[in-house]
Amino acid sequence: MPAVSPLVLALGDPAGIGPDVTLAAFLRRRAAGGATGGTAAVPAFIVAGDPAALAARADLLGLDVPLVETTPEGAVAHFANALPVLPAGPAFTGRPGRPDASSAACVEASLEAALGLVTAGRAAALVTNPLAKSVMYEAGFPFPGHTEWLADRAAAPGRPAPHPVMMIWSEQLAVVPATIHVPYAEVPGLLTVDLLVETGRIVARDMARRFGIARPRLAFCGLNPHAGEEGTLGSEDEAIVRPAVEALKREGILATGPLPADTMFHPEARARYDVAVGMYHDQVLIPAKTLAFHDGVNVTLGLPFIRTSPDHGTAFDIAGTGRADPSSLIAALRLARRLADAERAMTETPVPALARA
Repeated sequence: MPAVSPLVLALGDPAGIGPDVTLAAFLRRRAAGGATGGTAAVPAFIVAGDPAALAARADLLGLDVPLVETTPEGAVAHFANALPVLPAGPAFTGRPGRPDASSAACVEASLEAALGLVTAGRAAALVTNPLAKSVMYEAGFPFPGHTEWLADRAAAPGRPAPHPVMMIWSEQLAVVPATIHVPYAEVPGLLTVDLLVETGRIVARDMARRFGIARPRLAFCGLNPHAGEEGTLGSEDEAIVRPAVEALKREGILATGPLPADTMFHPEARARYDVAVGMYHDQVLIPAKTLAFHDGVNVTLGLPFIRTSPDHGTAFDIAGTGRADPSSLIAALRLARRLADAERAMTETPVPALARA
């Protein structure tokens, strides 16, 4: 195994912009030059998927991207001159911009191959390009998305799957929604003290272990306007959020809340915490994407390996047009490398903290 293992990138839905941003990210790396380790503009990665799909997309986009079929052990050496690819799964038979259930087998095979490299220690971290949930569901995919599939695969034999936590991270702001892709009407019934406590524990642990913030500060949003106005605008904040925050404090975790969400995201407020924990998806993803739309990163906490992803979808409408922006994928690759290097160095030297959100 090389001194610095590459990242592995799952191709995502090949009918979407996954191939476009993958090729563009490699070209950004090649133009930048320099080392292929953690200090590179784009760190070395190997793509798991159909090489022919990447070659066809490069031709369509008019991009000069040499491809080399290789293993992770050879990827770092090749990366300066060619995009390393580990062939995985069936050939892609669809067309860019045309979502098709036949793509699902390509997506799942790429994920299986990429995850296998990470769990075997042959790749430093997993980065996933976006998939289309509707396409996967049509093909019988039984999980809500990437995250739940990865948690299921990460379960030890005879043990329940770990509890995955989605964090959207950027240099400006890090946020965690306690509930994710569910209708807003269902959120109050899904919120429990146990859910918030478990989420807070995972966030605090992984921010310390992987982000190098020894005692991360967690700020919990209230569910209701003005954090419930002491119960006059809803009972959930006093009955659920506050007891969860107090329980985390008793465990030594620096938690505050419930706080009014409408005053939590201006610069002075953001300086007082490291992660904002929201009660529902849009409550915290709207400010996160407003501040860092092009370079936000989806990080899955709570897994036994590092996984990041660009903070956007398949964008079928612009696939194969040359309009896809690789910035979020590049940010995901950079953060995955940074976290992998920090975890690797944990037993050797103190881990420097990342910039506070």
